[in-house]
Amino acid sequence: MSDVAFRRSSFAKILTPIPCGLTAIALLGCIGFGAGFVTSAEARHRHAHQHSHLARQGSHHHASHAASGGETPASVAAIVVDANSGHTLYAHGEHELRHPASITKVMTLYLLFEQLEQGHLRLDSAIHVSPHAAAQKPTKLGLHAGSSISVEDAIRAVVTRSANDMAVAIAETVGGDEETFAGMMTRKAHMLGMSRTHFENASGLPNDAQVTTAHDLAILGRAIQDRFPRYYPYFSTHVFHYAGQEIRNHNHLLDQVEGMDGIKTGYTRASGFNLLTSVKRGGHSIVAAVLGGVSAGARDRIMARLIENQIDNGATTRSVGLLTENTASDRLARSGEELPPELRRISMPMPPRTSLLGDAKAANAGKPDAANAPIRLASMSNELPMEKPRPAYIAGTASQPEHGQADRPQAAAKAGDGSTARLAIQANTGKAAVTPAGNRAQYAKAELTQILKAETSKAETAKKETSKESEPASPLAHSAVAPHGWVIQIGATDDVAKATALLSRAKTEGSRALANAQPYTEKVRKGSETLYRARFAGLAEESAEAACKTLKRSGFSCFATKN
Repeated sequence: MSDVAFRRSSFAKILTPIPCGLTAIALLGCIGFGAGFVTSAEARHRHAHQHSHLARQGSHHHASHAASGGETPASVAAIVVDANSGHTLYAHGEHELRHPASITKVMTLYLLFEQLEQGHLRLDSAIHVSPHAAAQKPTKLGLHAGSSISVEDAIRAVVTRSANDMAVAIAETVGGDEETFAGMMTRKAHMLGMSRTHFENASGLPNDAQVTTAHDLAILGRAIQDRFPRYYPYFSTHVFHYAGQEIRNHNHLLDQVEGMDGIKTGYTRASGFNLLTSVKRGGHSIVAAVLGGVSAGARDRIMARLIENQIDNGATTRSVGLLTENTASDRLARSGEELPPELRRISMPMPPRTSLLGDAKAANAGKPDAANAPIRLASMSNELPMEKPRPAYIAGTASQPEHGQADRPQAAAKAGDGSTARLAIQANTGKAAVTPAGNRAQYAKAELTQILKAETSKAETAKKETSKESEPASPLAHSAVAPHGWVIQIGATDDVAKATALLSRAKTEGSRALANAQPYTEKVRKGSETLYRARFAGLAEESAEAACKTLKRSGFSCFATKN
């Protein structure tokens, strides 16, 4: 049997109708569920209402969806976007807040690809595994602390096994520590127009504050292809051979749907079964996301039906520009839409909550996470007689022990403490942060208010933490420069040579903003640890803020303070 014939045969099995009422999973093939079964008339009414709603947004919901087995279940959020035109072909709950699970790793790799493209890393560069990275829960590659792996092998491990330890090792290599890297991820998301996305970690392991939407993930799925055509093909890796292991991709549709070239699965109990895909066939190109499936198989069936129903509705020639952080602002400007003040404020990049390295970690040691008012995510169906995705809350609720990402639950490994204090090379380029034209009616005012409070609280906490950062440290020696005026700090490290190198690179990146600034290092002690702060002095308040803004756009951590 030819490869194409095999794929079509396998795909036909996925699309085989399942009689209603047989199993909980079989309900996904029926006309709909929520509080119970719906009549065919109700289903038609829902379909007509949704079609009208999408048409008002300039989207297209193809009529053949009715023949695919009914509406997308209430517990699932889904979207199909034509990558050639940028038009939405199908959408259901696309703006509902959801947990991304391991689809998070697409953004982790996005930032890594930036480093490769800019020459700061190579595919054969070594990534070191810290105790913190090695202690991550499964799924993981299982490397010991102190070991290393090439960038290319780390990429393949993330794509196939969805290795949490490798995602964290990448984060520490690029951002210095995972927390700083998560801030870089969030800022990059907002630059791309992913206004409702917030990252707290690089792996997608359970965190109530780590949220996104199907709409936002579709943006990411398109952007990473447009931005990194050289590196995107890694997402189509079927099998990865490493240290005698044969590691297969969790995305089983790669072998079953013709034209699928990636990109990532995700699962936690809070998120349900997630999938972000890209399909190119007959000149058509679509990106689709399904979030909140009750099982891997159910999620795959929904995705397969959406692909088959919608791919022929897209354009066969490209009419939209490349989707990158540089075009997101232009796209918003052309739309003429203006977001409400609440959403505009939510979408601004949050200030870094820590300095680049260990001094911030010491300052934050032992402090509990911010306890913001809980925000309920999209509700999940309560009618399934099996463990199902549960509603999750942004902050304010303690994370319960959960399995790591996989299409099948994995046994949790012991989590261990660990930290890194390695200076990272950062080069997260981009223009000013922007928001997409997303002023949708379904953005509930109450939800927006709560999100604003949560984000504002985090930002205020961050400002307090960074302003206090210098207080507990004891200077051990005076720097060569007598600091005066406003001072900006861009990092701290345990090696004065590294701090000096960081200053040199920052001076190059922010040449205009730092033209009159005086670089210096400050030796301080935090407990038993000696650190060297990388700082610039001699700035006016406005100049200091402008310099930080410039440096942050280039991926630096930065905060300003009056000397």
